[in-house]
Amino acid sequence: MAWAILFIAGLLEVVWALLMKQSLGFTRLWPSVGTIVFMFGSFGLLSIAMRSLPLGTSYTIWTGIGAVGAFTIGIAVLGEQLSAMRLIAAAMIVGGIVLMTLSSDA
Repeated sequence: MAWAILFIAGLLEVVWALLMKQSLGFTRLWPSVGTIVFMFGSFGLLSIAMRSLPLGTSYTIWTGIGAVGAFTIGIAVLGEQLSAMRLIAAAMIVGGIVLMTLSSDA
């Protein structure tokens, strides 16, 4: 169950990152409110997952999901640049997530 909670926490991190971008530096009310709500949700679920998962594993996977998710949303939704170098970097992050998951005792 902790793994599912951690995955959802990572997805919520992607949502708050997108909303933060949409808030334009917290100058737009509803994206700013959404950022804070989803941020609390993400942190809350991360803290629940950390009850049974190791700190290094849970934090690495949470930030990795957020990083790769934000990268993907940036390209798909916001029209950000896609390059070979950025794809290699994202693949390396995914590889790190996989290795961290496989090396976990939990």
